[in-house]
Amino acid sequence: MLSRLVLVSGTVLKTSSFFHDSLIQASRSLKTSSQSLAPLPPLPEKGGKVRHGIFPEELFQLLYPKTGVTGPYMLGTGLLLYMLSKEIYVINHETFVAASICGVIILGIKKFGPSVAAYADKLNEEKVAKFQEVKDVAMSSLTQAIEDEKKEQWRVEGRSMLFDAKRNNAAMLLETNYRERLHMVTNEVKRRLDYQIALQHLHRRMEQEHMVNWVEKSVVGSITPQQEKESIAKCITDLKALAKATQAKATA
Repeated sequence: MLSRLVLVSGTVLKTSSFFHDSLIQASRSLKTSSQSLAPLPPLPEKGGKVRHGIFPEELFQLLYPKTGVTGPYMLGTGLLLYMLSKEIYVINHETFVAASICGVIILGIKKFGPSVAAYADKLNEEKVAKFQEVKDVAMSSLTQAIEDEKKEQWRVEGRSMLFDAKRNNAAMLLETNYRERLHMVTNEVKRRLDYQIALQHLHRRMEQEHMVNWVEKSVVGSITPQQEKESIAKCITDLKALAKATQAKATA
């Protein structure tokens, strides 16, 4: 008998291990599938409506079109009577114990439920506030990062304009240097030409002075002492005649 139990337990263990391995493989395949990348729907913050504490409102709404308002209650009563008449459920001492426990639980829920629910809501609100604060901080940091990125993109776009301005400044500087050098060359050429002109004028003036001095020396050398005396007398006579004419004009 014990050997049979050992064999049966070994078979069950093998079957359970094979089932466990198959479940692990299935879970891995589900985790690695593309469906795991789908967005999860948001979880509801509060549960759905119920009647009598345990029956969902959707059950009543489902039965109303076919059975009317009393349909769900008749269905529940019929199922209960069916289970009692067929002795699917037998009333014994455990039923009264369960009814007593349920009554105590319901009484505790009615009495302490609101305060516990308020405390739980307070804890939930604190958690939500903390999560919202973390979310706001993250959103503000991300918004600031986006603004910084837009500013950097704007700066990158303005960099081309800055490069164009620098390129124009460099071109203007080169043009200025070229014109300064051209002006310097022009001044140097003009100065040298002025020097050549001044040199030619100097040569001409020296030639004229030399010619005048030579002519003067030649004329002076050709005049005799007798001619010099006659010319001096002639000049004195002319001066006297000029003086008399001036006095006559003055008296008249």
